[in-house]
Amino acid sequence: MESLNKMNNVAKAKLLHNLMTGEIPAFIDYLKEQAQVVTKNSEELRANWSGQMFGADFWLQLAEETIKKINTYGKELKRSANVFGDQLFDGYLAVFTSHVLTYYVTNEEKIDIKFKQAVELFFN
Repeated sequence: MESLNKMNNVAKAKLLHNLMTGEIPAFIDYLKEQAQVVTKNSEELRANWSGQMFGADFWLQLAEETIKKINTYGKELKRSANVFGDQLFDGYLAVFTSHVLTYYVTNEEKIDIKFKQAVELFFN
């Protein structure tokens, strides 16, 4: 296995899935909910978007792509570390999914402390 500082987002996501498989389904459900919130509130998002690295329309595209991936790969995302990493943490989509993942472990109350620590170690 590579050292953590040499791993890309896909490898980190696969490792997270392998280590904390039981936590992944709840995160995927949360990820889909958050992506739907973004897409449903697109006008409000555009109106309040400022000072971000990407534009609001790009963020909306990432949210829409996340929903498509979850709808397409559904159960496989929950079962397979390879599908989880390859589909949700590759390329620019990783910006959105990593953001939601970090928010999830920071703001949700019933998160396994080990899952939270793993996310902080891998993605922060």
